[in-house]
Amino acid sequence: MLDNLFGKTFENDSVAVIGLGRFGSAVADSLTSMGHEVLGIDSNSANVQQWVDQLTHVAQADATDIRALRQLGVDQFRHVVVSIGTDLEASVLTVLALQELGVPDIWAKALSKRHGLILERTGAHHVVYPETSMGERVAHLVTGKMLEFIEFDDGFAIASTHAPRNIHDKTLADAGVHKRYGVTIVGVKRAHEDFIYAKPETLIHPGDILIVAGETKRVEKFAAAKG
Repeated sequence: MLDNLFGKTFENDSVAVIGLGRFGSAVADSLTSMGHEVLGIDSNSANVQQWVDQLTHVAQADATDIRALRQLGVDQFRHVVVSIGTDLEASVLTVLALQELGVPDIWAKALSKRHGLILERTGAHHVVYPETSMGERVAHLVTGKMLEFIEFDDGFAIASTHAPRNIHDKTLADAGVHKRYGVTIVGVKRAHEDFIYAKPETLIHPGDILIVAGETKRVEKFAAAKG
């Protein structure tokens, strides 16, 4: 018997987003569009109702209450984003509760550098500042499919991502990345080596990090490729 109110086991790439204000809802919406199962949690019923038809699951709950989080199955999630608005105490207590639940990857929104330092000391693995990290960008980084992501106003993006398995041990020419995905490999970063400017004859090794450029949706699709 499953020990959460939804009666199910959540997948490893599922993400819980706590706080569905402007920043949290942007993260949740982007994760959903990327194909991830998202549990949205907020103490405000209006925010919950706004997203009830758009996210996989939504719940109204006090996220500082570890029992409530456990009932919702938050302890099953590998990734949790804490995006509580202006209530510093609530965000810190929520991070503490998640840390006690053993969540391995906690992302938390900070309102100031001092707030961010407190969040780090109480268990947040990653602290983001909304004024410099938009919700869409954080969504890409949370799941680990992109190591860095920059989107420009014209729908063009540059990202760094792990090389998918289906192009390992192939040259870029043989892999046909541009033809298949519509993106351009700008360069390759390999452990303990200098940056490599990509050429058709560049051989891709397992573990390589690729710098990819192209239309945002195409870059997202390439980064999500498992091979």
